[in-house]
Amino acid sequence: MKIIIASQTCLVLVMLVVPSHVMAEVPTELKVWMSEQSWERDTDGPLLSLGNDGEFDDTHLFAPAVANSADGFQLWYCGSRGKVAERVFSLGMASSRDGREFIKHPKNPVFTFGDGKHSVLTPTLLRNPDGTTLREGGRLRMWFSSTWFEGKSGLHTLHETSSGDGVEWSSPSEAELENVYAPTVLKIGDEYRMWCTDVSEEPWKFRHASSPDGQHWDVTGEPVLVIDQAWEQSRLFYPTVLKIDDAYLMWYGSYWTARESTTALGFAVSDDGVTWHKHPGNPVLRPDPDRPWESHYVTSQSVMGLPNGTFRIWYASRKAPPFINKYFAVNTAVWRRP
Repeated sequence: MKIIIASQTCLVLVMLVVPSHVMAEVPTELKVWMSEQSWERDTDGPLLSLGNDGEFDDTHLFAPAVANSADGFQLWYCGSRGKVAERVFSLGMASSRDGREFIKHPKNPVFTFGDGKHSVLTPTLLRNPDGTTLREGGRLRMWFSSTWFEGKSGLHTLHETSSGDGVEWSSPSEAELENVYAPTVLKIGDEYRMWCTDVSEEPWKFRHASSPDGQHWDVTGEPVLVIDQAWEQSRLFYPTVLKIDDAYLMWYGSYWTARESTTALGFAVSDDGVTWHKHPGNPVLRPDPDRPWESHYVTSQSVMGLPNGTFRIWYASRKAPPFINKYFAVNTAVWRRP
């Protein structure tokens, strides 16, 4: 049954002065995550750029989903050609030894919805709590949102696919949920937990759902995150959730009130994955005007905790208007946990 739910290094530092009344609302065990959060951009340019003319990703490129393996890192992303209103996204793949320098797969695109109309959007892989890749039966599980941009309904549906090698993927499942965009899925014990964007009405907000199998979802009644900080406007989107020790961590996007035509990333923390406390220094990752390929948007991200105690984020960006390219490049940054 369907459930309808509503080598140049650039350092970005959030200078934090935490009001006492804000910290008082945060459980003691979570306060360490409210310290300053700095992300270091450690590449000279984008790690992934638009394809050559005529390739499937020559106009639009976004939504990296990153896996780790003994061979390094694999990154899947959404790419498209054509005008914004006519775009149909397929899934590309790229590989890297270090998570910073990626080479696109020669068989790209590696996955399409299959009907020539519906896009493959905002893929997310099944992950361990720290964001590292979790295979089941030796296979990757991937959920994604889909819509037909030229259709009249604007309906976004949640689907699933799986793969043994990341190149050959099973046919899309039937819709598991409706009005879902940008899911993130963790397996915690025997339970699958998902956080996603509810696009049923404006302003967009975040929902939480749980499942015994990753296919049949029980959606929490009330939204778990809404617009309520001064930097946020219009919509929330792209929640990415990890669980480190006993804390749930979320990075999420919104339009940024401080600069026109920009998005930025906020951060929130929770002890149960449902009640969230936003960082008072938000946004924690902002567009960089000195890097033209990411001067305006920094969203649609993937985050992973690494063995050396750092977190690495991969995110998509836009250059300055006019926004001919819905997104323009994929970038990365690193942050050492408190």
